[in-house]
Amino acid sequence: MSPVLSRTIAFGFAFAAFGAVWAGVQSTLPADQLSGTSFVGEAHAAEKATIIPMPRVSAAETGKRAVAIFAGGCFWGVEGVFEHTKGVISVSSGYHGGTKRSASYQLVSAGLTDHAEAVRVVYDPQQISYDKLMQIFFSVVADPTMLNAQGPDRGKQYRSALVPMNASQAKTARAYIAQLEKGRYWARPIVTRVEAYKAFYPAETYHQDFMQKNPRQGYIVRWDKPKLANLKQHFPAQYRAKPAS
Repeated sequence: MSPVLSRTIAFGFAFAAFGAVWAGVQSTLPADQLSGTSFVGEAHAAEKATIIPMPRVSAAETGKRAVAIFAGGCFWGVEGVFEHTKGVISVSSGYHGGTKRSASYQLVSAGLTDHAEAVRVVYDPQQISYDKLMQIFFSVVADPTMLNAQGPDRGKQYRSALVPMNASQAKTARAYIAQLEKGRYWARPIVTRVEAYKAFYPAETYHQDFMQKNPRQGYIVRWDKPKLANLKQHFPAQYRAKPAS
């Protein structure tokens, strides 16, 4: 059996995938993301940005450090965009919603857990607000109308969600989704949900800073670089060329 556990196999043969994982099959990247070793020379317009207004209800934040968690499909692109956002101190890819035991890429990517691929953003509220991070997220990172999916990826592990870390974030997140629903900025209904925080488990080392380390990887070029280009174009005041670590 190939050492790469593809998402196609994972979706079509979930039980077989489960057996393979527990039999000790080691996987690295799903085949549809790996794209062999071929590289794409330029970014394609994979996803269109939808620039939306700022939240009308603002989160009350103080201090020089705060944390926010976002789930918006494959964590590579979500991480990549926020790493290039001014005011962000650090970003890490990981899993949210399931148990510690099931927090592994083999299980999560196969759709066998309750986890969502997510990112943990540490930021300075004096430089960028939770409100602005949400505006960037919905404008250039995730399509909030895709149910259990983003881009080419399908499964509940690719759901879009806001995961507030405190009551102020929770109030602002719920109010913002209601505001966006009323504004009808998308043709389809919004399916992004506000999820209660459980625990965030960092993903494997090779997933961290993936866009930085693999700028010419096929999936990155096709699906994630357009997100970054949209950040630079539509949020120039928040864009930073040198990414956070």
